[in-house]
Amino acid sequence: MIENHLSGVDTRDLTPQERAARGKAARADVPRSSHAEFMPPPKRTDPVEIIEKQSATRVPELVPIRYGRMSEAPFRFYRGAAAVMAADLAETPRSGFRVQCCGDAHMLNFRLLASPERHLMFDINDFDETLPGPWEWDVKRLSASFVIAGRANGFSAKERASVVRATVRSYRERMRAFAGMGNLDVWYTRFDMDELRQQFAPMLSAGQRDRLAHTEKQARAHDTLQVFDKLTHVIDGRRRIAADPPLLVRLQDLLPDRERGDLEKEIGHLIERYGRTLQTDRRFLLEQYRLADIARKVVGVGSVGTRCWIILLLGKDDADPLFLQAKEADESVLAPYVGGSAFRTQGERVVAGQRLMQATSDIFLGWERVQGMDGKRRDFYIRQLRDWKGIAVAENMSPKRMALFGRLCGATLARAHARSGDRIAIAAYLGGGDAFDRALVTFAELYADQNEKDHRALVDAIRAGRVPAEAT
Repeated sequence: MIENHLSGVDTRDLTPQERAARGKAARADVPRSSHAEFMPPPKRTDPVEIIEKQSATRVPELVPIRYGRMSEAPFRFYRGAAAVMAADLAETPRSGFRVQCCGDAHMLNFRLLASPERHLMFDINDFDETLPGPWEWDVKRLSASFVIAGRANGFSAKERASVVRATVRSYRERMRAFAGMGNLDVWYTRFDMDELRQQFAPMLSAGQRDRLAHTEKQARAHDTLQVFDKLTHVIDGRRRIAADPPLLVRLQDLLPDRERGDLEKEIGHLIERYGRTLQTDRRFLLEQYRLADIARKVVGVGSVGTRCWIILLLGKDDADPLFLQAKEADESVLAPYVGGSAFRTQGERVVAGQRLMQATSDIFLGWERVQGMDGKRRDFYIRQLRDWKGIAVAENMSPKRMALFGRLCGATLARAHARSGDRIAIAAYLGGGDAFDRALVTFAELYADQNEKDHRALVDAIRAGRVPAEAT
């Protein structure tokens, strides 16, 4: 039972009143105001050392790209420094209630996605670091990301505080609403864009409504056919992935013929075996496609250097594509502080966490373990490369728009946590007042200060030649 795994308490044996009492009692040991605290210890681990340790297991020629991207700005650094923040959060107060954490819940990991029913949804997107842990950690990472983005946009301290309060208040109020709902009602809650548009319409100006409509249109256009046109071309009458080194390199350009043939076979077997982790109907659909081409792709900021393959499959003809992404899954950055995964492989950990936290997931989401050419076994999770993706552009947000976006992120995170943790206890701990909201405003500013120092430390390390960096 997931509830036992997360909290160690079987809430089925407790009444709602008893669960609420547990939440209120936790305030005595961990006051809500205590979450404002962030004081790095005197012997805090060097952030560059933490990042270097992660890079040691990654593709060596891609590591400089990671450092280059992280050095560009404090927010870019923050996106790649989930491991640094996990170490810092481990020293902060926690109420004792666990949920399935995202592990990297910064604002740009919330976006528009497609449901299997072809509805446009708003949900969390990235689950590389997912693991059961304190619910506060996700909320704090989200809050700090808004302050860092607000500083980059030139927002005043008052404007940044307003954004964080809106975000945390939304999380708190939604969690309290979920506490009063039945289990199935919580489980079926989702944020469909048609419903969200109606809900937020009174708060939006005509221009904002137009921009929202444009964002939705763009998200729907970012589909398999769009990426197919962008990332492929015809070579000798056959559809192939178009190389763009070093960010996108075809398998045939990475390895000699013999080794390439062996790896192609291994990836082909990966697709076959991974299909067993899908529902039977989706496995049947997958089996109707044939392997056409494979390439290594550089993705994200924090993920740069992990092994990531994009796999082109073709269906009834060369105009019927399916693009899959097989991404390496390593141990979660939370694991040293909350314990390792209960699943056999890291790929299954990611998939299980995503299915638990998302309202609806990609129909091709699955996992597999493979042996690389170096003889090492590595875990991967697989999903569609692109299926209606709409990503927020923080630089284009005004304070009001960012606060509105924060409200949506806070509500979405609360729904994800309510599915896995004791929503009644967490809601009772948070209460009806704004004590926790105000505490997170202070924490987020303090952590944004620390993030700027850590970013400067990386820039200094690059200038000193300690770590290599490459612009892309």
